[in-house]
Formats: sequence, C-alpha cells, structure tokens
Amino acid sequence: MVSKTLSASQQDSEFLALLEESFSVGQPERGDLLTGTILTIDALGMIVDVAMKRDAVVPRSDLDRLDGVQFTVGQDVAVVVIQPEDADGNLIVSVSQARQSEDWVRADDMMNSGEIWEGVVADANRGGLIIPFGNLRGFIPASHVADLPRGLDEENRKDFMLSFVNKKISAKVIEVNRKRRRLVLSQRDAQRERRDTSKESLLEALKEGEVRRGRVSGLRDFGAFVDLGGADGLIHISELAWCRVKHPSELLNVGDEIDVYILRLDQDTKRIGLSLKRLQPNPWTLVDEMYHVGQLVEGTISRVAQFGAFVSLEPGIEALLHANQIADPAPEDPTLYLVDGSRLLMRVISIEPQRQRLGLSLKDVTEEERERWLNGQPIPEPEPSVDAVSQVE
Repeated sequence: MVSKTLSASQQDSEFLALLEESFSVGQPERGDLLTGTILTIDALGMIVDVAMKRDAVVPRSDLDRLDGVQFTVGQDVAVVVIQPEDADGNLIVSVSQARQSEDWVRADDMMNSGEIWEGVVADANRGGLIIPFGNLRGFIPASHVADLPRGLDEENRKDFMLSFVNKKISAKVIEVNRKRRRLVLSQRDAQRERRDTSKESLLEALKEGEVRRGRVSGLRDFGAFVDLGGADGLIHISELAWCRVKHPSELLNVGDEIDVYILRLDQDTKRIGLSLKRLQPNPWTLVDEMYHVGQLVEGTISRVAQFGAFVSLEPGIEALLHANQIADPAPEDPTLYLVDGSRLLMRVISIEPQRQRLGLSLKDVTEEERERWLNGQPIPEPEPSVDAVSQVE
C-alpha cells in the first residue's frame, strides 16, 4: 500500500517537473531568431511551426515589406520574435526582420573581408545614392561616388547623382552600425580596388618597347594620362612630340584613341611611362638633308629666355637663337626684343645632329633679304662660304 502511494507521489513530481520545464524551456523573447516551417499562407499572413507550444504568426503587413518575395507551404524560413504574446495569446514574428538580420551579418562579413557588392541604385539626392543591400537600404555618400566632378553647383550635382538611378554599380561596405541602422558603402573604394587589380595584371602583361592602343583619360600641365584598359599610363610632356609642347591640349583631347609606345614599367611604384614621339621619326636624323649652314629659314619663336630664344623649325626641330646672334651689339634682355609666337627669317650658322643642336642668327640676315621676305619675293640663295663648307664637313 505504501509503495503504491510513493509511486503515485513520484509520478506527480515527475509530471510537475515536466510541466515546469515546458513553461521554462523554449519560451521566446523579443528579438530571438527562430527557424520554422510554413504551415499555411492566406490573406491575413502566414502561420509558421517553430517547434513550440504555439505556432508563430507572420502578419500580412510584414510579408508586404518583402516586395514580391514568394513563399510556399512546407518551406523553411527564419523569423524574428517581435511580440512574444499579443492580446489573443499569439506569438507574432517577422520574416522581413529576420532577413534584415541576415543581411546585417552579411554586410559585416563583407566589410571585414573587403568583398565588393554589386547592386542597382534605387534613388539619389545631392547628398548621395541609395542602393538596396538585400532587405536593407545602403547609402553611398557623395564623397564616395566615383568620378564626381569638382565645383558643381547644387542643381548640377543633383543631376549627376540622379544619372546613377536604375544603373548597376559596384561598391564596398565601409560602415555597419546595426543599432543606428546605418549601412554605408563606397563606390570610389570599389573602383580604386578594381583598378589596382587591373593595373597589376596589366603591368604583368605589358612589355617595354611594345605599342598599345589607349584612350586619353586626362590632360595635365605635365603630360597626358592614357587608359590602356584598366590602368592609366602617363605620357610626360617631353614625350608628346619632338618639338616643344607648352600644354598637352595642343596635340590631344580627352577621349582621343591613340597608339602609344611603352617607354618604362616600374613594378614597385606601379607606374607606366608612355611616349607618343617615339612612334614618329626623329627629325634630327633628317636635319643634314633639310638644312645647311648659310641657309635662310623661317621659324617661330617658341620661348624667349635671358640667353636667347628657342625657335621651332619644320619638322619638329627646336633651334637656338643665342642672344649674341639677335643684334649687334647683343641685347641685354632678349625678352624685350623678341615675342613668343612671332615669325622670323633667320640664317643657319651651325648644325650638330649628334647633339641635336642647330644654331640660328638674326643679325646675319641682310636688310635686302628681310625686305624681300616681308614682301613675299624670292630670295636668292647665297653660295656657301669656305668657312661654312668646312664647318659642315
């Protein structure tokens, strides 16, 4: 009799323990992430089996936030508890918040790994771009938008931003703040990384001395940048032409397609040196055929200095008119005597092809020769003097 009473008591204790466990274990709290199976879908929302005493309810308003995402009965889904128990005793959960939670984790992983995200710009304003990141909305500040022109007024800045809407772009995650719901990306950083990668590949493929096709991507006072297909090389202003060039815009425009000579490759600094003039014949190799001492030539003053002036001759020869050959006596300041861009008649007094030098004289031109030249009359060519012939030899 006693044994039966003890047995019943033990059974009651076990039952109470199980009952207490059923209430204490698995009781959801707000923010918990659960996984369940869809039981039903109707106009009011969705019922999900989350392996608890109660099934979870996903309101229709939550499903509508997912913008056309389709669900099927029997599908496994992740949900976040937003209300452990409503007035009717229902467990209210959210699929959209669960997906956002997954996106926050993915954004954080991509920021740490440096992986590049590709997405379509949904909206824009003067401050930057809005780009969906899964179920989150990422923001690209204007300072991180690639190729934003400087000095734009407010209206043009807004138009530039709006030009990205509905276009697919690449960006890197640079800030993840889930508490403030702040997700910031950078298109500029993604572009820089891809160009760096392309440049390394291009540097491995290029060889000094070869010719490549490129597009002029920028002009500066010191030269021209040329996009060779993922990386820019520089044509220094001294490598644009055999003649003196004041600014690259004299020869090139942004967007021009040109052939360039690979002059130097620096693997350490990742710099590519290019040349345009190396693809043209060196005019100094033809100077003996085109000029001789005593010859009268027309030239254009390209630059006046204290010691004289540089004179441009055809085809791309830069000759020197020394100060003591301008007049007799020599002017103390040639800049007061000569003007850049002026056209003059001068006489060749020395030729040194190996040193790429050709000397001119203005004072050795007679008044008769200068008068005939100014009036467009032919000028008789003088017989070479004995000194001139010996100088050429």
